[in-house]
Amino acid sequence: MPKHLLRPQGEFPAAGLPRRCAAMFYDFLLCVALLIVVTFIYKLILMGFYGADTLREMSDAGALDGDPILSTILFFCLFGFFSKFWTYNGQTLGMQVWGIRIQNADGSAISLWQALLRFVISIASWLCFGLGFFWILWDKQKRSWHDIYSESQTVQLPKNIHKK
Repeated sequence: MPKHLLRPQGEFPAAGLPRRCAAMFYDFLLCVALLIVVTFIYKLILMGFYGADTLREMSDAGALDGDPILSTILFFCLFGFFSKFWTYNGQTLGMQVWGIRIQNADGSAISLWQALLRFVISIASWLCFGLGFFWILWDKQKRSWHDIYSESQTVQLPKNIHKK
């Protein structure tokens, strides 16, 4: 399968930690909104299946706390969000605002497998109190754990790319 080259092409510097954090904050807000909507739809489906009164009783009894089905759906929704943006144009909405992009060394879009590795390793990075993200400060190439393990890079695009 031919690789999808991202535009613009060129040699770009690695994105720094402040810019990455700003993009993550934007994406965090979008992800919270996505999770709220998906949870609402899931609860509506449950309400249609069980009925409002039964669902309220189940909720009051704690039967819906830690729902593994909902947790799985939310996990896949988040992965779908990130993988679609990363594999299509290399940028989530937050990354577009802050001018950074995920790409392979040759400037092509990452694969779905690389997106899965990035997603899982970035969760592990958060579980280690953000150490995987702060790794950028020690790595000579400014790579995070998920950059390293997915064999991808996060680059800062030039500001004037949209003026062409």
